[in-house]
Amino acid sequence: MDSYKTKKVILTGASGMIGGIILKLALEHADVHEVVSLARRPSGINHPKLNEVILEDFTQLDSDATFWKNVDVGYYCIGVYTGSVPREKFREITVDTPVAFGKILIEQNPNVRFVLLSGQGADRSEKSRMMFAQDKGAVENALSNTFKNRFHTFRPGYIYPVEKRKEPNLSYRLMRRLYPVLKRIGMNSSVTSEHLAKAMFRVGLDGGRQEIYENKDILKHSNHD
Repeated sequence: MDSYKTKKVILTGASGMIGGIILKLALEHADVHEVVSLARRPSGINHPKLNEVILEDFTQLDSDATFWKNVDVGYYCIGVYTGSVPREKFREITVDTPVAFGKILIEQNPNVRFVLLSGQGADRSEKSRMMFAQDKGAVENALSNTFKNRFHTFRPGYIYPVEKRKEPNLSYRLMRRLYPVLKRIGMNSSVTSEHLAKAMFRVGLDGGRQEIYENKDILKHSNHD
């Protein structure tokens, strides 16, 4: 009992589908005593554990800010849809910003665990002709080198939103309708937002045996409820 301590968590992407669920899980969990949420706009959530830091520009991170200190787990859930921004901006959001975030985090907390929301098809050879696969592979490589055996990346297929939302484009509206079919195709095709967020949260809090969690691994992990 003397070695037991609750954890401090830092999170990005709390306004998104997966980050929002992880934020809720962290605030409710007895083993978490503080949650630092880096966000572009206020969430409206009032909770004694929550330290919400509003950042207008995620490319300008203040490495001297006190909120970086004494962090046990980092969850990085910021992403952008392919085609929604120019190529250079996609690279900045997908690779440059999480790498900069990770470097500050480990400089302040050498034993921190890092959990990344990546995507199915991430190519660690970085030779894919697909921008998404190449950049997801690049950020995984960089963070793996930074955090070594305390890095975990999650590569979901189609993520089914348990809570209904306004879908970002036509393809996502179609995928939502096709989800019952995708679910039957196999364990590599899809996962619910809740199963993904719970698996990420647990691995961050308790550790995991794998560095890479493919869709089938996420489903197996979430079936341990």
